[in-house]
Amino acid sequence: MPKKILVVDDSATVRHQVSTALTQAGFEVVEAVDGVDGLAHIERSTDLAMVLCDVNMPYMNGIEMLEAMKAGGKKADVHVLMLTTEAAPTLVDRAKKAGAKGWIVKPFKPELLVAAVRKLTASAAA
Repeated sequence: MPKKILVVDDSATVRHQVSTALTQAGFEVVEAVDGVDGLAHIERSTDLAMVLCDVNMPYMNGIEMLEAMKAGGKKADVHVLMLTTEAAPTLVDRAKKAGAKGWIVKPFKPELLVAAVRKLTASAAA
């Protein structure tokens, strides 16, 4: 059974690029359009292997979504990888403190993204 990955990004183009790379690598992909939508997916899902999340999105940004997700220990076992155009050390630090397992800057190389997802989903299963 393929591992399910949630891709949260307000850009349909980025969601498509990420979904294509992960689907071709054998993952099941579900998509969310912003942090609010992503959090709703996370809260109702029982089989997410991990989340890939943008930072800058309307309604709720990716770091706020991560902080809400990890608050109270809910879904604390689901790894989150940030995928964003942002590279500011303060944002990276805030995301790591909130529980992000990694940070990939866009534009990304599909093979490196897939390798990171494989590594994190393997460590989540261990």
